[in-house]
Amino acid sequence: MEPGPPPVPSEPPPFGPVPPPSRTQRLKRLILGGPKDLQDPQLFRHISLVAFLAWVGLGADGLSSSAYGPQEAFKNLGEHTYLAVLLAAATAFTVIIIAAAYSRVIEHFPFGGGGYVVASRLLGPRLGVVSGCALLVDYVLTISVSIAAGGDAVFSVLPDGDRWARLIVLGLPLKLQVELAAFLLLVVLNLRGVKESVTVLMPIFLAFLVTHAVVIVVGIGLHLGRMGEVAHDVSAGFTRGVSTLGWGGLALLFLRAYSLGGGTYTGIEAVSNGLQIMREPRVQTGKRTMAYMAVSLAITASGIILCYLLLDVRYVDDNHTMNSLLAMRVLGSWPMGKALVFITLMSEALLLFVAAQAGFIDVPRVMANMAHDSWFPHRFSALSDRFTMQNGVLLIGGAGFFMLLYTRGAVDALVVMYSINVFLTFSLTQAGMTRYWFTTRKQHSDWKSHIWIHLVGGALCVTILVITVAEKFGEGGWLTAVATGALIALCMAIKRHYEGVFERLRRLDAILDALPRGPAPPLPIDKKKPTAVLLVSGYSGLGIHSLLTILKLFPRVFHNVLFMTVGVVDSATFQGVEEVERVRAKAEEDLRKYVDNARRMGLPADYRLEIGTEAVSTCVKLSEEIAKEFERPIFFSGKLIFEQERWWDRFLHNETAMAIQRRLQFAGLAMVVLPVRVLG
Repeated sequence: MEPGPPPVPSEPPPFGPVPPPSRTQRLKRLILGGPKDLQDPQLFRHISLVAFLAWVGLGADGLSSSAYGPQEAFKNLGEHTYLAVLLAAATAFTVIIIAAAYSRVIEHFPFGGGGYVVASRLLGPRLGVVSGCALLVDYVLTISVSIAAGGDAVFSVLPDGDRWARLIVLGLPLKLQVELAAFLLLVVLNLRGVKESVTVLMPIFLAFLVTHAVVIVVGIGLHLGRMGEVAHDVSAGFTRGVSTLGWGGLALLFLRAYSLGGGTYTGIEAVSNGLQIMREPRVQTGKRTMAYMAVSLAITASGIILCYLLLDVRYVDDNHTMNSLLAMRVLGSWPMGKALVFITLMSEALLLFVAAQAGFIDVPRVMANMAHDSWFPHRFSALSDRFTMQNGVLLIGGAGFFMLLYTRGAVDALVVMYSINVFLTFSLTQAGMTRYWFTTRKQHSDWKSHIWIHLVGGALCVTILVITVAEKFGEGGWLTAVATGALIALCMAIKRHYEGVFERLRRLDAILDALPRGPAPPLPIDKKKPTAVLLVSGYSGLGIHSLLTILKLFPRVFHNVLFMTVGVVDSATFQGVEEVERVRAKAEEDLRKYVDNARRMGLPADYRLEIGTEAVSTCVKLSEEIAKEFERPIFFSGKLIFEQERWWDRFLHNETAMAIQRRLQFAGLAMVVLPVRVLG
């Protein structure tokens, strides 16, 4: 028995005036701002960053490491402080080499992704996912440690800071509450948009640059007259060190201190990860940003190490950082010296909060790249109406918030947990670029002038990685390995799931070869008669099967067929209004194929298209416009039905059809969800 036709509305639904926004919507707009206009030709210029602003947003991660990286390296020299001259030179050299190597990465991978993209394309997808997962864990912990270290620094410079930090309010220490509040503030700023968050944080960044430049220049300048004496002391120290430890022992001591100060270099990759937010010409902007970061970090880190040596600054305890002691010795005797010291140390403390910004910029973009390769749920590549990767920001915010709460803001625990992953990614990146230049040496006559920088950078990164693992693995580094391994296993499982589903859906494409050929004569559409509106996504056998299913279930019911689609602009496609037009052109090409096939079947057909950043809301908007144009529309969409559906099936495939159906039914529009069986 044939099923009867579904009930159709006898008149258009009463849309009436647009209701005013709810209180929740008004609050959201107040906090996050209004949506951006996709068709604005100046939009990408308004939300992208010039080199200076990119330096603020991404360079803070590198510069903030001067608050703890040089201290850790100098502290591990012990009594052999004369090695600080070599340590300062090695630090500056390493920064320049790694930055130069990543500038080459920017040239070859101008759409961002950094270590993940390099490893995926040059070493294979499996090593790519290792690099990507290491980056994600590293950045989550970088955000947490930056905010925790910032909290420690803020309370260390406040009068009676220790007492205030330990004060329990509502069951939590006041310091931890301040850190959690700073975390939430950064999440909100990044949900509003990258450029807005960078602009807000810029004064802190500039204050740090100015104050620390004064400390370094004055600290070194006041001792220029003692250079002969300092050189004599260093020479004598070398002589004593060789006589007591030997050249081998002295070299091992130096390598240990150099490697344990590896936190100095952890923010260098951020620029190559965040290229998508930079203004055209993107490669030049990225390389200029990298140059700003490299020069500023090399001068700051090496200058601080030299100042430790010249002013004989020694590590005392955890309550007094070596930078605070250095600032007191340089500025403490000046007029208003205490105020200047306070401003210097407060700018350093607040810069650590700003450093967390690099994680909020980069992690969602790494997630988006992994989502496009199906290692991560596809929803993590989506842009919000503010053109921020909202899902990525919220996930990274939640993970970092949990880690901060779990460790109760303990910097030592967080530093140990994240210290390994960054150099694992660095090493894989340099290995990938080395392999690229070696395998393409016949196409590039100047390959030797390029490959050496990756060989040197790779050797430095592997050295730091091996020594850090040996020193820190038993102190908590193992936990990072477990977390990264678990994330890799999860990504592998997600990839297998998507590949299995896509392979089974590809079987439906066989029907495309059986479709009628020849001309597709246009047939007149009667907008007053019943119209089947089919939501499609790309031209495939799945869409044709859905059309045939409608004709089978509702024979001789529909006079017209209207194909509709939403061209979704996501983090990979949005590089400006030109990319929006490319998305539109591809969607129109697919829709015309559907229309031609329907006309060959003798059906009056047409299509409608809308471009947006989110499928559900844009589809509902387009459906309401169609309902005003056609008097008797029934909407159709497909939904994947698994033989044994589990919760992750719904999460990974987003339940888009059901969400659209709920919204359309509330708007008074009829929608039928067609089952698409995924066998096996």
